[in-house]
Amino acid sequence: MSAPMETGTRTYEIRTYGCQMNVHDSERLSGLLESAGYVRAGDGEPDVVVFNTCAVRENADNRLYGNLGHLRPVKDARPGMQIAVGGCLAQKDRDTIVRRAPWVDVVFGTHNIGSLPALLERSRVLDEAQVEIEESLVTFPSTLPTRRESPYAAWVSISVGCNNTCTFCIVPSLRGKEKDRRPGEVLAEVEALVAEGVLEITLLGQNVNAYGSGFGALSQAPDDVRSMASGKQSAFAGLLRACGDVAGLERVRFTSPHPKDFTDDVIAAMAETPNVMPSLHMPLQSGSDAVLRAMRRSYRQERYLGIIEKVRAAIPDAAITTDIIVGFPGETEADFEQTLHVVREARFASAFTFQYSKRPGTPAATMDGQLPKKVVQERYERLIALQEEISWAENRKQLGRTLEVLVAEGEGRKDDATRRLSGRAADNRLVHFKAPDEPVRPGDMVTVEVTYAAPHHLVADKPAVGVRRTSAGDSWERRQGGGDAGRSGVSLGMPSIGRPGREPVSAPGCSTRP
Repeated sequence: MSAPMETGTRTYEIRTYGCQMNVHDSERLSGLLESAGYVRAGDGEPDVVVFNTCAVRENADNRLYGNLGHLRPVKDARPGMQIAVGGCLAQKDRDTIVRRAPWVDVVFGTHNIGSLPALLERSRVLDEAQVEIEESLVTFPSTLPTRRESPYAAWVSISVGCNNTCTFCIVPSLRGKEKDRRPGEVLAEVEALVAEGVLEITLLGQNVNAYGSGFGALSQAPDDVRSMASGKQSAFAGLLRACGDVAGLERVRFTSPHPKDFTDDVIAAMAETPNVMPSLHMPLQSGSDAVLRAMRRSYRQERYLGIIEKVRAAIPDAAITTDIIVGFPGETEADFEQTLHVVREARFASAFTFQYSKRPGTPAATMDGQLPKKVVQERYERLIALQEEISWAENRKQLGRTLEVLVAEGEGRKDDATRRLSGRAADNRLVHFKAPDEPVRPGDMVTVEVTYAAPHHLVADKPAVGVRRTSAGDSWERRQGGGDAGRSGVSLGMPSIGRPGREPVSAPGCSTRP
């Protein structure tokens, strides 16, 4: 365990795995630590390393223990260094982590992230590991201090937990039943963010469009919830429309919805609220009714394609993205062909695709019909090839269009070499564009004409049509003067198509992650 250290400023580093919920939780962990006097580590070894884990993948524990093993000699050489493990894997494994890696100082779960500073201090003083896992939410995370990674775009959690019982998903058992925030609290946070310079928000929830169900029956819900759901619309549709009334808020997104809760009033709210962007991430998982039934997904192919058709009718320029699992137990070649059929019909702008992998503790892990790796791989390759073809074709439709792009930080890895800047269009497509003659900052808006299309991005190499400096750009500039120069922000973009990267990637919600 950790020995007492000399007094002085302690540094920290947070390593995040998994979905946007975890990314946002890590922003809160940073805020908590900095409120307790820690500072973010620079180039040197940190005094505290926090792993914010994900339990979605089968090999999540191997990755964690491998990383912990690499840190052991570093910790042995630095008396007083501490290691903390939190997130979904910590919630699931609990005492196992300290048994397998006794050099870990703190283990905390998804329901008590606010306890981290106290647990670190207690471990340091008592010189023994502290394991604290709560079975239900202690404090709604949005009430905790937050160190936002981006000065121009922000996550806003409207709910935590999930009431669904998908057979491939372990998240509900780790995040708990759905609990919703009051609409007034959500809008107050949005308004405060806009006052700080934020132009774009993404409303977050494991099942974001089920918002309102966490309050129980509408007749017994608080007055502001019933008011939000007036006129026979859902509380989520009402919340989207209310975001449209926030002065200075230019872009609103949300993730991840569930098809079973995606109602016509939500489509109408998207179409009729100017700052709700024409982009939608709608998880499919499978195009086969039989597989959807085995997954315990309460919609079928016809219902799913009906939603897509209605969205395109109401919002013709919408870019629709999705999640797909290949090789779910029992999936036949005919089942897989149904998935390919939906992909062809839906014309997704991109898809986040995964080969099914077992997650211990889920019903699917013990189902009959587990498929050989070779079969799953071959189907996966076919799906990738089809989606790449469609993505490229859909992006070519953007040629010649004039788009307003929110300049981003850290989106274009080759920007220095190509002398371009990068950002996101309204529909969330990634655009690399020729740097304007006048200086622009992350958070500013640049209007460009698309000159080239690739499957994963667009390019605009003509001179910019226009540049609009924004309060978000001002906020970014102030941050550079505050010692954060050169630090990359967090993208709010949807995942790209194709294979997941080797490094942990942020995905649009963990309730439907394979």
